[in-house]
Amino acid sequence: MLNFRHILFPIDFSNRCCAAVPFVDAFARRFGSKVTVISVAQPFWYSGMGDPGGPVVIDTDEILRELETRLSGTLVKEFAHLQVDRVAELGDPSQVIVDFARENNVDLIMMPTHGYGPFRSLLLGSVTAKVLHDAECPVWTAAHVEDSPVRDHSSTRSLLCAVDGTPHGIELMKYASNLAADLGAGLRLVHVIAGMETGPAKQMDRQFEEDLRFEARKLIEGQQQEAGIDAPLCVTVGNIPSGVREEARRHGADLVVIGRGVMHETLGRLRTHAYGIIRQSPCPVLSV
Repeated sequence: MLNFRHILFPIDFSNRCCAAVPFVDAFARRFGSKVTVISVAQPFWYSGMGDPGGPVVIDTDEILRELETRLSGTLVKEFAHLQVDRVAELGDPSQVIVDFARENNVDLIMMPTHGYGPFRSLLLGSVTAKVLHDAECPVWTAAHVEDSPVRDHSSTRSLLCAVDGTPHGIELMKYASNLAADLGAGLRLVHVIAGMETGPAKQMDRQFEEDLRFEARKLIEGQQQEAGIDAPLCVTVGNIPSGVREEARRHGADLVVIGRGVMHETLGRLRTHAYGIIRQSPCPVLSV
């Protein structure tokens, strides 16, 4: 079983954060996890008046007290059956989240992709991107859609793992397979060959496309054999985020599992197509 002993749940009190609660609850109950609910407020605002219009510090003690008071009464009934800590912090939201996760042995961060609550600086797309970029543990993100996350996905009956054909894909397959087993879910794999688009130009070289598909399938199936993973595989061509999205829709996936990896120390952990997949996915995404 995967070891999600400690889940970090950043909130900004928006409806989207509340809509993610059933997912956090489902993971915490399934894995017996402690949940830390954290909220972060920035202790300054930028003045538009004068020169140079820099940051103006306000009463940080009052902000923190108000945040602690609000947080203490949040999700009390919803998480009554769980072990829950509540943490209020001041600072840059993404940095606070990443630092807390690293310093407190967090095994999984679960957060919406953006929020609309009074603490707008928390859980905006840019904050989520920074957490995905810098966090060392897996990050679960809700579907990046205007409507609230669909509760039906919280049961997680079907997993789709997007593999890229690199050696890292073997470990990702193993991770997804273990997670599917822990959740009692089915597992499918998808690989999208980038750089080929649909349309008239595609008709010019069908054989070339079929050759690409054949070679890619041969590679991925070899990795499956090495990993000991028996799961259906779809190999498609075109835009990678769109290809993963369509495969998730086609098979009713409840969770898409992708790899972030470490591209380069200065680039962090967010791969080229990871955020595109997260933005387009019709269901939550787990980035590992």
